[in-house]
Amino acid sequence: MVSNRTIWAVVAFKGFATAKQRLSPVFSSRFREALSRAMLEDVLTMLRGVPGLAGVMVATPDRAAADIAHGHGAAVIEDSPGQDYAGAVTEAAQHLATQNSDGLLCLPADVPAATAAEVTRLLAGHPEGPGYSIVPAHDRRGTNAILVTPPAGVPFSFGPDSFLRHLALARQAGLDPRIAILSGIGRDLDTAEDCHALLAMLPPGRTLDLLQQSRLDLGARAQRTAS
Repeated sequence: MVSNRTIWAVVAFKGFATAKQRLSPVFSSRFREALSRAMLEDVLTMLRGVPGLAGVMVATPDRAAADIAHGHGAAVIEDSPGQDYAGAVTEAAQHLATQNSDGLLCLPADVPAATAAEVTRLLAGHPEGPGYSIVPAHDRRGTNAILVTPPAGVPFSFGPDSFLRHLALARQAGLDPRIAILSGIGRDLDTAEDCHALLAMLPPGRTLDLLQQSRLDLGARAQRTAS
């Protein structure tokens, strides 16, 4: 168990202006921004319900996202606009290391189906001492969560096919990675197919409300086109 440790959750979020570009063939920029906001709020709400966390930190260059984070009681670390996801998490990890925090749990902002029970399970199964727990994306190629103790003990390398890279980096650091398959954390939202999959598994929240409305809107649009 790690409940007696200071484990911080870190959510890195690059901003609303260019959010979810892969959904641009389906949704307007205004809807994509609203969807990104809804997911960020749902993830922060979920993390507030995890008793084993010492706190939540959002790494972002976006002022609106920082305001949302503060509204959820999260700390904010401002990263540079051009910094990638791995760089933002690395900066947060280094900051936590200087604060003598025991570990870091990084989660993306686009996993609205993640639950407090899943995060609690991930924390409970993490080994004593230095350790590395990882949750792959549903395709077993990407990485959707990493719990590492100490926080800066292993480099981060997100992006395409990052799951295998992260396993290798953990082993290079002398750690035996623990793989946790968690369906909610593992399902991020990047494509229209992801939207359909999430509709069947999302808990009540802002993201579910938006996706349900979008399905009605898309159906109405299809009917108008057909007629």
